[in-house]
Amino acid sequence: MNKQPLAFRMRPKKIEDVVGQQHLIGKGKIIWRMVQAHRLSSMILYGEPGTGKTSIASAIAGSTELSFRILNAATDGKKELQEVAEEGKMSGSVILLLDEIHRLDKTKQDFLLPHLESGRIVLIGATTENPYLSVTPAIRSRTQIFHVEALSEKDIKTAINRALSDKENGLGNYNIKLDDQAKNHLSTATNGDLRSALNGLELAVLSTKAVGKEKEIHITLPIIEETIQRKSMSGDKNGDAHYDVISAFQKSIRGSDADAGIYYLGRILEAGDLTIAARRLLVIAYEDVGLANPNAAAHAVQAVTAALQLGLPEARIPLANAVIELALSPKSNSAYGAINSAIGDIEKGNTGDVPIHLKNTRNWGKTKNQQIDYLYPHDFPNDWVAQQYLPDKIKNKRYFAAKGNSKFEQILSETYTKLKENQQNGLKN
Repeated sequence: MNKQPLAFRMRPKKIEDVVGQQHLIGKGKIIWRMVQAHRLSSMILYGEPGTGKTSIASAIAGSTELSFRILNAATDGKKELQEVAEEGKMSGSVILLLDEIHRLDKTKQDFLLPHLESGRIVLIGATTENPYLSVTPAIRSRTQIFHVEALSEKDIKTAINRALSDKENGLGNYNIKLDDQAKNHLSTATNGDLRSALNGLELAVLSTKAVGKEKEIHITLPIIEETIQRKSMSGDKNGDAHYDVISAFQKSIRGSDADAGIYYLGRILEAGDLTIAARRLLVIAYEDVGLANPNAAAHAVQAVTAALQLGLPEARIPLANAVIELALSPKSNSAYGAINSAIGDIEKGNTGDVPIHLKNTRNWGKTKNQQIDYLYPHDFPNDWVAQQYLPDKIKNKRYFAAKGNSKFEQILSETYTKLKENQQNGLKN
């Protein structure tokens, strides 16, 4: 029996076999085009654990038939990098998946750079950190950076079905009956982490006794709950309860019902979904409370940080604080509405050219009808001067519509209105 984990055995060997990430590997997309053209460039893939960074690297190697090596920037040293470089020298090029690339020290970086320049090593860096903040500029300038998104429930189910039917690398040689409720829970409770889902499935299969003449392994919802240590929010057959509870959580806080907010928080945490609860609270803080109480948003960030550091069960305490404060805070979605309106204009093509005085060039003088010099606000009284910032096509557009549900937002609204009036008057003169 192969003792390698199921998630490892099921890694795709071709780019077409990758689950999810169609924005990168779908037909006609950037990585797909690289592979088809045999013009690979070094890249950094960043995203949550289990979302397919290693799978993409493995699939690229399989699709191009290049040698493939995996190293860890934190634990592997210059010696291992030299071995990869020698292999690249002999074969012409080698793909190196460098995990935790944000932990690459200067010595290893200095060794890698000339090999990246020559193409001897095609680097695929993997990290859960934001590379724009955590990876050194020297490496960033030599790589393309791609965000790997969390896998959807559909993606996870696709991978589960493949694993169940694959007789060479998967579980196809077992007679497995996986209940729909169990599959639904496995595909939602793992929060887009395919590695966790596949390894949970394998543990369930290997730890469940086969019964009857057919040696059937029957995987039920309670078995999956125990295997992945996350309870189902409901016995709902269609798997919608997971999303229903999260929806009710946000809507209860939006509706200022602290008791309901606490109840649904408990439902989410009892299902083991700490990350879901934390992320949803941050969305609520900025979408629903917003500018009506910015302090509540800051407190929510602090609560989430504390909760993630504490872990369950103690994480419930700071999150409960945040739920009650957010529920009882004044509400305003004015900032949420403003950015949605702006993006709506952009998607419709209702844009225009950046005004010339705001471009990254310096132009002297003024035409009769158009300002060309950029006016530096700090050179004027009260650090403000009337000048146009939006493109001509939408120069009078207003995206921010304050609701005035708190004193803070009323002040913002008054300031906004006054500045808009002063700007219009100033540009007329």
